[in-house]
Amino acid sequence: MDLSSLIERNAAFAPDKPALHFEDTTLSYSALVARIEQAARAMKSALGVGRGDRVAILSLNRPDYLVLLYACARLGAMLVPLNWRLAVAEQQFILSDAAAKVLVLEQAFAAVLPTLEKNLPKMAVVGFDFKPQRGSTLDALLAQAGGDGRNPHVGLTCPLLVVYTSGTTGRPKGAVLRQEALLWNGVMSQHMHGLTSDDHILTVLPFFHVGGLNIQTTPALQHGATVTIHSRFTPDATLACFAHERPTLTVLVPATIQAVTEHPGWATTDLSSLKAISTGSTIVPPHLIERFVARGVPVLQVYGSTETCPIAIYTRLGGDLSRQGSTGLPGLCCEAAIIDDSGNELPAETTGEIAVRGLNVFFEYWGNQEATREALHDGWYRTGDIGRRDADGYFWVHDRKKNLIISGGENVYPAEVERVLLEHPDVAECGVIGRADARWDEVPVAYVIRRKDSSVDAAALQAHVQLQLARFKVPREIVFVEDLPRTALGKVQHFRLKQIDAEAHTRGDVA
Repeated sequence: MDLSSLIERNAAFAPDKPALHFEDTTLSYSALVARIEQAARAMKSALGVGRGDRVAILSLNRPDYLVLLYACARLGAMLVPLNWRLAVAEQQFILSDAAAKVLVLEQAFAAVLPTLEKNLPKMAVVGFDFKPQRGSTLDALLAQAGGDGRNPHVGLTCPLLVVYTSGTTGRPKGAVLRQEALLWNGVMSQHMHGLTSDDHILTVLPFFHVGGLNIQTTPALQHGATVTIHSRFTPDATLACFAHERPTLTVLVPATIQAVTEHPGWATTDLSSLKAISTGSTIVPPHLIERFVARGVPVLQVYGSTETCPIAIYTRLGGDLSRQGSTGLPGLCCEAAIIDDSGNELPAETTGEIAVRGLNVFFEYWGNQEATREALHDGWYRTGDIGRRDADGYFWVHDRKKNLIISGGENVYPAEVERVLLEHPDVAECGVIGRADARWDEVPVAYVIRRKDSSVDAAALQAHVQLQLARFKVPREIVFVEDLPRTALGKVQHFRLKQIDAEAHTRGDVA
């Protein structure tokens, strides 16, 4: 049995049930299975894809993204999702590091091909919506598929995904997730969301991120539900889908919650079909959660990372949602703990590093034994996130370990300062980092995006923070900017912000 078997079973029970909606197309479960089988045969017969081979994909969200995922599962191959926001050099590094045998891409990203053809000449290229100069379209490849779409010795222990993380230093690392990681992740999603075959999922987050792919999308298909796919997020399309297509569940990160709830159509859009939304990716400001709660939509929080597939800790639909800021309890099929630097578990209400263990946890970093040894200890994944748990076992996430600012021997968590800044009505977004200081070792510095038409000054924001936090946590300087460096999901990249600040400080652009 492999992961695609779940799709086949759902097709057997309900062949005509809609599996995927995309633009003007609907794919039933039986049609989805047929295309997965066809894709597996084509990759094996025409491209020679075998067990353990890597198939990369560079595309916006589309049904064939999922088709290729499950075709790889049938063959025992691995899918390597590429972040389409990366530069060509970054794409080339990942493809080279993963030794991808095949790249499937859409025409919008064809500018990457001349460089790849020069530097990776043996890699086969397939176009979703165009014919590459050397290669074929996916449909043409599928039309000539023949033979068997299976490989021997394929099962749930086979690696399926190699997802490259945006590292804070050096090159990105490819987290290898086995098929069983997605299986158990799906079980936890079902537990978290009360997911059934009657649900209708709206997916707007990118499939190249495990949040878009695995919090609800693949679990929905494992449980026979329907998924509506948007190629990419826009607040207009999201609100229109809420109103007219009536999804029951979706995942939004803080940046997309803000975009949706500040849209002119927010107040009048019918949200009555939604039984919940899920959010995570970073610390979620309470005022963003309240916007959906005030409209009668529960907000579930999920904590995890690429390395945990990502579901690890969550609040559950119908469970206790009263603990403000808590990301919930360890998932149904994994363990979580707060540990010290030596790996010893810490008592309740003690701050330490979050560690996760379970079959949802990644197997290794691709080709990087040293990084794997640093991250995995006796099956426990050391996340690098700092948090605590209360006496009832509920977890709170404070910040990334690497973001921690130590000022005069005191710990300052940027997320805490950011939370207070975001409560000011003139602050739209912000990022807090540590700056080297001769007297205090480090001092906090805030980069702030003002709300439109605001002229709030640094002194006013510093006074606002000082009303709620200790003096040593008040930003020494507040720098007003138009934008902040971000990940694909809108999360502020503190390590890049720190680099920008250091460069500006060297030039004398900041105090």
